Amino acid sequence: MKKNEGIIDWFFRFVKGMFIGSGAILPGVSGGALAAVFGIYENMIAFLSNIRKDFLKNVRYFIPVGIGGLFGIFVLAYPIDYFLKNNEVQVLWCFIGCILGTLPALYKEAGKNGRKPYHLVITVVVAILAFVGLIYAKFNMNVVVEQSTLSWVMAGGIFALGFIVPGLSPSNFLMYMHLYEPMTEGIKDLNFSILIPVAIGAILCVLLLSKLVSKLMEIAYAAIFHFILGVVIASTVIIAPLPEQYIGISAGGIAVAAVLFFIGLAVGLLMEKLEDNYKPAELN
Repeated sequence: MKKNEGIIDWFFRFVKGMFIGSGAILPGVSGGALAAVFGIYENMIAFLSNIRKDFLKNVRYFIPVGIGGLFGIFVLAYPIDYFLKNNEVQVLWCFIGCILGTLPALYKEAGKNGRKPYHLVITVVVAILAFVGLIYAKFNMNVVVEQSTLSWVMAGGIFALGFIVPGLSPSNFLMYMHLYEPMTEGIKDLNFSILIPVAIGAILCVLLLSKLVSKLMEIAYAAIFHFILGVVIASTVIIAPLPEQYIGISAGGIAVAAVLFFIGLAVGLLMEKLEDNYKPAELN
């Protein structure tokens, strides 16, 4: 690989990590789903399930992803929180456009080892069931969990589940338990009484579940990825703004939302083309 291509590839992985990290704290979006969409999920699970295998090679690959993820979580936490509160419709449509732009790549990935008609049935059924489940949770779940070290460890586990189980939005569940805003405040303020137990919970979750997911992918790769595709479709539809969210928004604001949607769509499609041009060699 030429030097300039190596730099582009490094920056490309940093941008992917940034999207994944920011998506992880965006309500309705799954960091794992974005990792799958951006072609990182399979390598990530393989690395986490067997850390000692090709350790240095994997670390070099994931350093820009990790830096980008931290940038997305910590540096973008405040502006994302601000714009969600003040320009929610525009932000959501930008993310929807980006995810839709990367769906063709995810569909291609799901079928790289072959595709049978029942795999598409899995996608459709999972998309419908996941959408119904998300709708039910959105309007019926409302549990107040007392803030404590144990609850933050649990929150960290839920947060990590969003990376291990694509399509699962940890932000939504944390919102249902009234832990989302305190956690994002803790991230913005670098509150280590929150950050440390959250990190412990996340690490425990990753160590316990990544090997299981890796085994499942070895056994039924196409089925797992078509399952993921269905959940990504449902979780993308569910974050589309409701009619009442447009109340008070001017025609100019709606136009901005439309422009941002197409910008996001273009970015998603562009990332697939860049992936084809600068895709590094397989890690494992």
